Amino acid sequence: MIVLGIETSCDETGVALYDSARGLLADCLYSQIDIHAQYGGVIPELASRDHIRKTLPLISEVIDKAGIKQSDIGGVAYTAGPGLVGALLVGAAVGRSVGMGWDVPTIGVHHMEGHLLAPMLEELPPEFPFVALLVSGGHTQLVQVEGIGRYSLLGESLDDAAGEAFDKVGKMLGLPYPGGPHVAKLALQGVTGKFTFPRPMTNRSGLDFSFSGLKTAVRTAISEAVDADGNLDDRQRADIARGFEEAVVATLAIKCSRALQQTGMHTLIIAGGVSANLQLREVLENTVAKHKAKLFYAQPRFCTDNGAMIAYAGCQRLLAGQADDLEIRAQPRWSLEALPAI
Repeated sequence: MIVLGIETSCDETGVALYDSARGLLADCLYSQIDIHAQYGGVIPELASRDHIRKTLPLISEVIDKAGIKQSDIGGVAYTAGPGLVGALLVGAAVGRSVGMGWDVPTIGVHHMEGHLLAPMLEELPPEFPFVALLVSGGHTQLVQVEGIGRYSLLGESLDDAAGEAFDKVGKMLGLPYPGGPHVAKLALQGVTGKFTFPRPMTNRSGLDFSFSGLKTAVRTAISEAVDADGNLDDRQRADIARGFEEAVVATLAIKCSRALQQTGMHTLIIAGGVSANLQLREVLENTVAKHKAKLFYAQPRFCTDNGAMIAYAGCQRLLAGQADDLEIRAQPRWSLEALPAI
């Protein structure tokens, strides 16, 4: 079965075609960074309008890129949540309309399930069961995964997600939007130990996260480091970025180690935008080695929001006989544990 995947949960329009027999056929991605950069964050109404402009042209582009005909497509998957409700409604309305026009089944996909299954697009995918660390701009979660739709939440962020903290610290440091990737790049120039920040909630049991206090600690360090004119020199800026990144990575690694020990599993996957962070990957490689476990992740272009992960997740559910009824749904809040199993 060839499935068209549509991702419009936030500020990126992703479209892809996945074939259950041959794998990923083609994918296209349009980013709205330039639109939202002037505001320092995502403006939901502008995001929705741009998805309206871009989704149908990208569908045509990805079909041409794959070298197939529209009639070869056997199903349509779209992100139904969580995310910005207006943006979700664009993908849901387009996905359902295209599916009905082509007379093929459609299915709404959970955005975080798409991320969780993104490593399955690689040549050597992980096998179930495993522990998944989902780290993106809106979510930080540890999930015990027994199979598709068989998810148990082990821990989550009680306030800011890791990716959100990266973006906010980037803004504090005067870096361009989105701040997360720029913080990681700047941290490469910093010196370890110049600034040491707390590893939040690691001194107590449990697998939940909290990054708001860490964000406050960074703001305090910046206010103490600026000169009389309120300026921060480039060396201090890099050292603060380094210290912040190390604190986030160490916190995530400690929690992942506990999750592997608690579940007795020997496979860890990381997914979501922050999973592209090179220091996080390096530290987690060392972490899983201590547990004689293996680490899996997607290539960088499939870590951030994309249509390929939605096409893959939707294909698995459509093959299992799951499909939409006549109602168009967009769920800004949606628990992974509420998903039906395959």
